[in-house]
Amino acid sequence: MAATLRIQSDWSWALRRDEGEAWLSCRSPGKPTLYGSVTRRGLSTEGVPDIAASEGFVVGEVTKKSILISCPHENVSTKFLAPYTTFGRIHQKSITCLDISSGGGLGVSTSTDGTMKIWQAANGEIRRLLEGHVYDVNCCRFFPSGLVVLSGGMDAQLKIWSAEDASCVVTFKGHKGGILDTAIVDRGRNVLSCSRDGTARLWDCGKSACLGVIADCGSPVNGIAVGTAESSLNLGTPETAPSEREIGTEGKILLLAREDKKLQGVGLQSRQPVFLFMGSDAFNCCTFLSSTYILAGTQDGNIYQLDVRNTNAPIQVIHRSGAPVLSLLPYRDGFIASQGDGTCFIIQQDLDYVLDLTEADCDPVYKVASWEKQIYTCCRDGIVRRYQLSDL
Repeated sequence: MAATLRIQSDWSWALRRDEGEAWLSCRSPGKPTLYGSVTRRGLSTEGVPDIAASEGFVVGEVTKKSILISCPHENVSTKFLAPYTTFGRIHQKSITCLDISSGGGLGVSTSTDGTMKIWQAANGEIRRLLEGHVYDVNCCRFFPSGLVVLSGGMDAQLKIWSAEDASCVVTFKGHKGGILDTAIVDRGRNVLSCSRDGTARLWDCGKSACLGVIADCGSPVNGIAVGTAESSLNLGTPETAPSEREIGTEGKILLLAREDKKLQGVGLQSRQPVFLFMGSDAFNCCTFLSSTYILAGTQDGNIYQLDVRNTNAPIQVIHRSGAPVLSLLPYRDGFIASQGDGTCFIIQQDLDYVLDLTEADCDPVYKVASWEKQIYTCCRDGIVRRYQLSDL
């Protein structure tokens, strides 16, 4: 795996004054870590900080919120991005999940303070409190309409809420353990959930009924993702004819990130296994990059990229730190990943540098959401951070 550049988490604060300094490091497997620093010498005529790096590091483009650093010896470059805005008053404690509506106007988040809230994405102003789960809410997401929210809790309940008046319109019961993740099929007439009880279930929103257990793993399912499968892939045939209440399940594959170190693919309509991949540790999260390529992240910091047509060996394994991979999000020609040590980074096919979303200091970044060029993260430190990407 390539070398990894790191910077002091509050570098943008540290470099606000002249002579301000922030530490740097470049870690390469099997070699001693190279340490250094960047120092602010003053301001350029355009009002941009003039930043110099210590020996072994090179400073590239600098803006008010970003700095490009290279370590030529290891042939590695990283653009560090500071948040554009931070919202510290949405929740009182650790924020475990968040999502942004399809129109970019609203956010929803859950916290260990026991609350789930809807807020304005522009300024973090709280609009609605969604009350009804017993115990903590683990996951929340908007339906594609942006007007409805799906949530899953430690109370083993899955709930659907109106974002407009905060009413709970549907409650699904059937899981025997806390719900850890959800997914929405197409426009949302059917939804999926996975749980500590080892199952993934398909639900009918209109009749608030369970349409079936898609998989029973005998081990907690930490994350799921649903996607359209590459047409050459054999998804199997259902043993019994699907209910007419199943909408949009045909031709789709369900990914299951399992606690027992397995990543599983199941035909959503057929309920038949498509593949089983053994990883290095428990899988925490998974996502589709396309109908062919998938990503999954493990507890020991590995991000596996696989081709669904042949999962015998990964296309690549990305490893930037040994911290748990907590969230993976497809983004343009690549993806965004967040980890348990506070790192959050973006990899794009056509960029020769990694984009690093900084400021969380050793606190896990649990979830990432995006809307156009804005990236939102939520963290154990109780802060929602919004990053503004310039033209990639």
